[in-house]
Amino acid sequence: MHRVPDSALRLHTPLDALRVYTWGTGTARDYFCPECGILPFRRPRALTEEETAQGMAPFTGWAINVRCLEDVDLDALALRRIAGAALPLP
Repeated sequence: MHRVPDSALRLHTPLDALRVYTWGTGTARDYFCPECGILPFRRPRALTEEETAQGMAPFTGWAINVRCLEDVDLDALALRRIAGAALPLP
């Protein structure tokens, strides 16, 4: 996933044509294709009060699945690995 600001996302399919999964906090939204089930993009969750107090900057854009983008050479991208299991729970 790669994060982009709102202005950088241009959809070929309207949002209302996709299926939405809302996580427990109610602030993250995952958008799925109803035909194939792929997750092309998501709205990341809002920061917790603790994260805000620690000085983390909020992000209001989109997380994009780069595998869904046209003409992207995945092998040419720099990767940053994240240990998802180690992320704090909200």
